[in-house]
Amino acid sequence: MAARSTGRAAALVGAGIFLSRIAGLVRQRVLAHYLGLSDAADALSAAFRIPNLLQNLFGEGVLSASFIPVYARLLGEGKEDEADCVAGAIATLLGLAVAAVVALGVVAAGPLVTVLAPGFTGEKRVLTVALVRILFPGAGLLVLSAWCLGILNSHRRFFLSYAAPVAWNVVIIGTALVAGRGRAAETVVVWVAWGAVAGALAQLLVQLPTVLALARGLRLSFGQGHPGVRMAIHNFWPALAGRGANQISAYVDGVIASLLGTGAAAAVANAQLLYTLPVSLFGMSVSAAELPELSAVGGDDAARRAAIVRRIEAAQQRLAFFVVPCAAAFVTIGHVVAGAVFQTGRFSADDSRYVWAILAGSAVGLLAATLSRLTSSALYATGDTRTPMRYALVRVGLTTVLGFAVALGAPRLLGVEARWGAAGLTATAGFAAWVEFALLRRAVGRRLGTPRFAAGALIRLWSAALAASAAGWGVLLLLGSAGPLVTAAAVLSAFAAVYGAATLAVGVPEARALLERLRRDA
Repeated sequence: MAARSTGRAAALVGAGIFLSRIAGLVRQRVLAHYLGLSDAADALSAAFRIPNLLQNLFGEGVLSASFIPVYARLLGEGKEDEADCVAGAIATLLGLAVAAVVALGVVAAGPLVTVLAPGFTGEKRVLTVALVRILFPGAGLLVLSAWCLGILNSHRRFFLSYAAPVAWNVVIIGTALVAGRGRAAETVVVWVAWGAVAGALAQLLVQLPTVLALARGLRLSFGQGHPGVRMAIHNFWPALAGRGANQISAYVDGVIASLLGTGAAAAVANAQLLYTLPVSLFGMSVSAAELPELSAVGGDDAARRAAIVRRIEAAQQRLAFFVVPCAAAFVTIGHVVAGAVFQTGRFSADDSRYVWAILAGSAVGLLAATLSRLTSSALYATGDTRTPMRYALVRVGLTTVLGFAVALGAPRLLGVEARWGAAGLTATAGFAAWVEFALLRRAVGRRLGTPRFAAGALIRLWSAALAASAAGWGVLLLLGSAGPLVTAAAVLSAFAAVYGAATLAVGVPEARALLERLRRDA
């Protein structure tokens, strides 16, 4: 029953993420239509990234590591009043911290842009500063939305929490469509920034009624005397440091991209949107569904360790089944994927090929990034937030050193334009992700026992994915000069069909399970 419940929970998380990511792709397509890879697009990309420091530091990742295990365990023990006390205290402390950081971010927008986008000068820098000041309050609202997600996930209300960003995207899309009619790109991005703030408020309000209905005893307080609050705060700081390490890595990428010329920052952002789709859709859905279950596993110490390892083994098999073909597609037919999403208006076929190069680099670490989320969840469930923090710092160090060396040095050695260094930037980040996963896997092995893949599982998956890639290229060559949407529909359909058939032929259990589920739903 537990496994079936978790599978259904992962499906609900995946469905919510799928809707929000599709809305995000539509949002980015609309923005690409009006902005292309212009200076205004670069400014908006950097401006979104800088306030996101607040959202990503205090948001879902940190709350998942510190708040959800404590809150979910209290609910599992039937201590609802104590759970509501913890939730109210965390909301109070989080709100105060976020208000202070928002105020600081608005005041310090200029220095932040100087440090985090040093390649931006003149009007481009002025526009970026203005956009950052607009966007910071919206990022604060998204942090509070992440607190709502923690409550909803602990009550197994997964769909709403992950579908709520649809509201944020819809407001931005509507704003861009209105603003894009006859206005300059520099004006459009200002409108979009204000739309993002309104969208953040909408995302919070969509979740709040259900949260208040679930946590009926919720009262805002500091609640520092409660042991659950103390535990959440104790776990918060290492989780914050670990998430901060992730953000440092993201901002290093932004700094380097700003030095690679016009369009590089926007292209990296576009590639990351595609790259994070499978990470979120599969890695986050499985990890988010598993975290409350792992935290609530009972029994003696040996039984608990064994149960957690079994759950991780099953979950990583499911992840690999979906993520391996995504990585293969990004490397082999990434221009088809990028063209389908972005190629419209000012965004050209050459721009799609440029995003493909960056996307192929990102694919190097795609499987490692999704498995790291799951492995970290196992450590969080045991109350260990420090080990993921340490290994995140290792990854950041590698990403920084290798990123600067390859992204800035390789184009000179190869005699190509500086902007192509963006592909090296994402490839080195992928290598660092594998190092982090290896360290996390070893840590889980020491604490719980090493989760293992079934013999030959990855070989079968990669073989099927490469066969699917060959089929996709065959269709691509037959189509010739069809439009990007028609091309993508035909190529990706062939890719999916061959991958599904190949995995069934070689006896991949996840393929059989998926087929049976589709038959039941038909």
